[in-house]
Amino acid sequence: MASSIPPLRPVDRTAPKPSPAREPLWRHVLGERLRGLRHERGEKLSETASRAGISPQYLSEMERGIKEPSSEMIAAVAGALDVTLVDLTLAVAESLRSAQHSASRGATCSVAYALAA
Repeated sequence: MASSIPPLRPVDRTAPKPSPAREPLWRHVLGERLRGLRHERGEKLSETASRAGISPQYLSEMERGIKEPSSEMIAAVAGALDVTLVDLTLAVAESLRSAQHSASRGATCSVAYALAA
């Protein structure tokens, strides 16, 4: 028996390309920073959450960027990690600035490579 093989189709060169990386959300960068601080202290979620007066589940969701915590919650966790709210906020802002700078530099490089070709 002969099997039927469909003919090859040409590649669609007009298909949309993936969009460039988006700027990270503040809550994601905050969560990464909180997790980093907690790990630096060698603490479990439950230890930090207990001192902050929140549940370990809520702290986990903050660290994963799922929750959009209130300023009171952020201040409580910052205090539990022995950092000031100002220092934490500045660290998050600097991370966002670095991400934005890297993204814009990447776009510039892509344009330069395209012009060179």
